[in-house]
Amino acid sequence: MPVESIFHRLEALLPKVQKPIQYVGGELNSTVKDWDSADVRWALMYPDAYEVGLPNQGVAILYEILNELPGTLAERTYAVWPDLEALMRAEGVPQFTVDAHRPVRAFDVFGVSFSTELGYTNMLTALDLAGIPLVAADRGEDDPIVLAGGHAAFNPEPIADFLDAAVLGDGEQISIAISEVIREWKAEGRPGGRDELLMRLAESGGVYVPKFYDVDYHPDGRIKRVAPNRADVPWRVHKHTVMDLDEWPYPKKPLVPLAETVHERFSVEIFRGCTRGCRFCQAGMITRPVRERSITTIGAMVDNGVKESGFNEVGLLSLSSADHSEIGDIAKGLADRYEGTNTSLSLPSTRVDAFNIDLANEFSRNGRRSGLTFAPEGGSERMRKVINKMVTEEDLIRTVTTAYSQGWRQVKLYFMCGLPTEQDEDVMGIADLAKKVIKAGREATGSRDIRCTVSIGGFVPKPHTPFQWAGQADHETVDRRLKALRDSLRGDKEYGRAIGYRYHDGKPSIVEGLLSRGDRRVGAVIRAVWEDGGRFDGWSEHFSYERWMAAAEQAGVDVDWYTTREREENEVLPWDHLDAGLDREWLWQDWQEAVSGGEVEDCRWTPCYDCGVCPTMGTEIQIGPTGRKLLPLTVV
Repeated sequence: MPVESIFHRLEALLPKVQKPIQYVGGELNSTVKDWDSADVRWALMYPDAYEVGLPNQGVAILYEILNELPGTLAERTYAVWPDLEALMRAEGVPQFTVDAHRPVRAFDVFGVSFSTELGYTNMLTALDLAGIPLVAADRGEDDPIVLAGGHAAFNPEPIADFLDAAVLGDGEQISIAISEVIREWKAEGRPGGRDELLMRLAESGGVYVPKFYDVDYHPDGRIKRVAPNRADVPWRVHKHTVMDLDEWPYPKKPLVPLAETVHERFSVEIFRGCTRGCRFCQAGMITRPVRERSITTIGAMVDNGVKESGFNEVGLLSLSSADHSEIGDIAKGLADRYEGTNTSLSLPSTRVDAFNIDLANEFSRNGRRSGLTFAPEGGSERMRKVINKMVTEEDLIRTVTTAYSQGWRQVKLYFMCGLPTEQDEDVMGIADLAKKVIKAGREATGSRDIRCTVSIGGFVPKPHTPFQWAGQADHETVDRRLKALRDSLRGDKEYGRAIGYRYHDGKPSIVEGLLSRGDRRVGAVIRAVWEDGGRFDGWSEHFSYERWMAAAEQAGVDVDWYTTREREENEVLPWDHLDAGLDREWLWQDWQEAVSGGEVEDCRWTPCYDCGVCPTMGTEIQIGPTGRKLLPLTVV
């Protein structure tokens, strides 16, 4: 039977809320398929507002891939703002998709992509509005399978009570495989019910089903072991890795938003993975190995995406885009193609040691030289060695001097505060570095019209990184250092006015730390926060540190134990049964190297240093050059 749209009930509420356009759907390149033509149906959620969720690459890619499959449909849903949530509750309107405004509970799978742990409370809101029981154990045959993915799914234990399943790694192939398992089970008449379906998903070792694993604890609270409670369930669940990105040139038809979003551009992922070895970077660790898209595929994707969307900016995305082995040819080929049009090119944050002025000139050829962004991350040479960010002060000064002398006037520098072994002087080194940047820029240009913005975030130790054992800096220490740095910058009469300063205080980082390295006991905290009104915790205006601390106390959870406590080598970590391919001994060794200031080279260009990913996952680093040129060569 077709599932009816609830838009007629929603429409009456929209004049009463802010930004009603974000709920109406109908974007260019959106897809609405006939309900009865599909036997497997996915509701895909990015657990944040439409303006943040719509540009998300992960959801956009799965949305297209699933809708291309015969007999499968996918629709999108986002977190609704509190004003609409209140009206929906009052009028009995359920969580809906924006494509056909169908109720989320009617779908077979409710897939939620978490790039940050601060979206957990928004997932609970969506479940509750949808009429899906919050706790997985309470769900019946008519409820969808609640499935988590994204970077935060590499430790889904804090939300294990609320999930039916989780997937680690790349979603392209496993989403199709999951669809086929569901299709087969439904065609057989749903034998064994919900439990049987979850068993079929878990047996492969490619889908993690928390209910099939028991956690035992030591008397002091540490985990004793995590073990399967069913015979056919594997002890470890492995991540998924797409090895040939050229076979998956998505998105082919990018969604064009109706409301303003955080990224107004067409984005092409030019490679996946990073082997730079920055010890703080979970994304770099869990996405290994490096897999490049070929120059010809990138050219074809850009050409097609611009035509299909009409976007006038193309972002070439990856964790370190300037490291693509053919980035110079890519930049020149695209700049040649779009010269004289209104289409401009952009790179995200650029590594200081990968930047060159020729590359920057190509990317700015058709646009304005608004600013360049670099991420030294650590304020002192010692700190950069600890985090394996091999950038010297000389490298940075030389790079920004070149940029200023070539016509750029604005440079943004990203740093972190609260890194392992950090001292006050390491943070104060950020002020010295910023002042030297301004001084060098003035000398290079003979002008005082030079700007530098310093942006600082609090460090959060993440699972599957060498810092997963580290004690997190308490928020008092972080805030004290950030205040001292601010005072140093503002108090400098010579350079202070030329330096902008943006920072996040330490309290949100503590909550993120609790969620990122938490275990199943943290689920009670998340639920208590949500019940107390917690929503949109990634937004400073909605975040309440006091609410989280009160909820932790109510749940009997010691926040410091999960955050500022340093772990021992042999402690069982909540995510040890979830395999990102990284050898645990190698991670520990790298943690010891960090403390002693040892550096590790990028294995993309040097011999293997045994992180374990390639042999464990049956993968290998894939880089060019291909020797091919960007096609077509014709200018638009």
